Amino acid sequence: MNMLKQFRKASRFGVVPVMLIPVALGALGAFVWDGVFNVWLFLITLVGAAAAHLFSNMINDLWDYKSGTDTAAKETVDAVSTNSGFLTNQVWSVRKFAAVTWGLFALAAVCGIVLAIYSGIWAFVFGALGGLIAYFYVAPPLKFGYRGKGYSEIAILLSFGVLPVMGAYYVQTSHLDLRALLLSLPIGLLTTLILFNHHFLHWQADRQAGKRTLVVVWGEKRALAFSRYLLFLAAVMLIVSVLAGALPVYGLLALPAMIPLYQVYGKLKPQNSSHAYLPLMGASVKSAQLSGLIMIVCLVIQGLI
Repeated sequence: MNMLKQFRKASRFGVVPVMLIPVALGALGAFVWDGVFNVWLFLITLVGAAAAHLFSNMINDLWDYKSGTDTAAKETVDAVSTNSGFLTNQVWSVRKFAAVTWGLFALAAVCGIVLAIYSGIWAFVFGALGGLIAYFYVAPPLKFGYRGKGYSEIAILLSFGVLPVMGAYYVQTSHLDLRALLLSLPIGLLTTLILFNHHFLHWQADRQAGKRTLVVVWGEKRALAFSRYLLFLAAVMLIVSVLAGALPVYGLLALPAMIPLYQVYGKLKPQNSSHAYLPLMGASVKSAQLSGLIMIVCLVIQGLI
């Protein structure tokens, strides 16, 4: 039991809904638009996607620890550390942490192979692309998260929006649909917003360690303006999804779930302490998850009626 608790903390298991929600949306799209839903394929997709997400969390910690970014965050007075702390506090050895990390990768790969056998090669391609993005988000030579040119934001939009939604839809139907792409964008943008906003918590430490996030490159004022823009774009894409038939008209009920996040922006100044961004992070997570759950419920209702 202690090992299980440690694993949950080391992998940051609590944030896994941001991956499971897009997978559920893609599978429900198949149910609503095509009348197809294989529960076993859905469960394998959930397990594979969850393993891939937890691998992403842990490989991020592993490379940020090796690069000194997490150590800098721990030593910077105003920074809020967002890693698990299992390496910086020496709870686990690097060897043990790496073994668990690659074990999750192996589980995700096995799920991808099984899904490819039953649904088609694109099921594996979607998973492989997600795995490559997760690894090279912080790993050399690409290091998307260190370049500060928007690559990391595009990577997150793909990994937590486009790929899981379209991949889950493909697993069920063995073909692709433009509606799945449209459905992926609102939830993908909201999840991108979570990852973008978390950079505000330790951007000074990132700058010190040479990690050039957009917050580091642009500064707080410009980055906050972009954060607001991402929220606006997520709302617009939700409306577009409804207009295109990817969601029923009552899918617009997901819009009010974004209002609390919008209200937090009004309480922030052009420059803030790192801890002042904690409410922004909390509201980002809640808005993304609540909006996603409302979209799921709307698709379930549409499929049943």
